[in-house]
Amino acid sequence: MRYPSLADFLAAKAPTLATGPLSLVMAEDGVELRSTLEHQLRCGFRDVILLAPEGLAPPDDLAARIHTVIHDVFAEGALVGAVNQVIDRVPGAWIHYCYNAEYLFFPFCETRRVRELLTFHAEERRDAMLTYVIDLYAGDLDAAPNAVLLSDAWLDRSGYYAQARKDPANHNHPKERQLDFYGGLRWRFEEHIPPARRRIDRISLFRAKPGLRLLPDHRLTEEEMNTYACPWHHNLTAAVCSFRTAKALRTNPGSQHAIQSFRWHNSTPFQWHSQQLLDLGLIEPGQWF
Repeated sequence: MRYPSLADFLAAKAPTLATGPLSLVMAEDGVELRSTLEHQLRCGFRDVILLAPEGLAPPDDLAARIHTVIHDVFAEGALVGAVNQVIDRVPGAWIHYCYNAEYLFFPFCETRRVRELLTFHAEERRDAMLTYVIDLYAGDLDAAPNAVLLSDAWLDRSGYYAQARKDPANHNHPKERQLDFYGGLRWRFEEHIPPARRRIDRISLFRAKPGLRLLPDHRLTEEEMNTYACPWHHNLTAAVCSFRTAKALRTNPGSQHAIQSFRWHNSTPFQWHSQQLLDLGLIEPGQWF
């Protein structure tokens, strides 16, 4: 069903969303919209909510399984504002958010559903999961000028690093179990990326609670929910494999002519399988086997 605004959608459907898990997909354009929505459905999200501008809709054969909401996706803070609206209406529900041409991968996602993942995570007394945004890019930019091609997707197998996250409220001492993560295209082409957008960590799987807010830098207002692990052992982490940065670098006038290829000596074909991400150390199974 199609709704004229997010407020109208939440007024009609919030009570049925409260069990979750739900996925918010913000579509900035139609690039790989079908594959993104299909991926979310395969992951096992109970509800998939498409936030899209007027005139952009899911494919007809998926429409009955998708909640489509007309939304100003180019407004300042559009995604953050939408997520916070949803948080207010579905306390207790698990929420995931992403853009089109982004794909959630978690350990063993080929055989396990997202509800199983979150049930285990909650049993470990965790209300949020760290996800890394792993840049994908087409290997041949002549064949895919916008850098998006699922059949020829590549990623960086190394070049990722972390820095201590300083706490301004505590004399800039490092925050406990929080790090700022970098790598991928945002690191290799940092001259084209504003400093505030170079991090690749994103808390994009979390449980809504009263008063919680998503911040513009993809952290949450509750500090414990921004940690990568609990105090006693490592926890699950996941990845959002994303063409969004590559697409932006190839379509923005300031960078498109400066980049002839994204491939380098540490590029490797993406296998579209969680085992590859586990082998590269880009996601963590924690105690979940």
